[in-house]
Amino acid sequence: MATFANCTQQSTSKKPEIVRLSRIVVDPARLEEYKVFLKEEIEASMEKEPGVLTLYAAFEKEKPNHLTILEMYADTAAYQFHIQTPHFLKYKNGTLDMVMELELIDTDPLIPELKIK
Repeated sequence: MATFANCTQQSTSKKPEIVRLSRIVVDPARLEEYKVFLKEEIEASMEKEPGVLTLYAAFEKEKPNHLTILEMYADTAAYQFHIQTPHFLKYKNGTLDMVMELELIDTDPLIPELKIK
């Protein structure tokens, strides 16, 4: 298991090692409940995990139960640490029956060192 100290040391790199798009379709009847879990998880991850560089969720206007999350991690250790945290596990286990579809897309950024302002 990755340690928090490892994530802190390795998060100083200028470009993320892992950039992923998570495309999710949520049960429309449970969308508001899902959003509460997701917001709590994103806020905790960004506050507590230096290796989580970006978690940005956007819902589609035409299909509000469809969302994409831009995920950026400093490195593999930061990602492995992230998916073992209590706040991530609470989100994952709490939303299992709300998520109708999940697609994880690993990407190669055009300009990896570009920072989101």
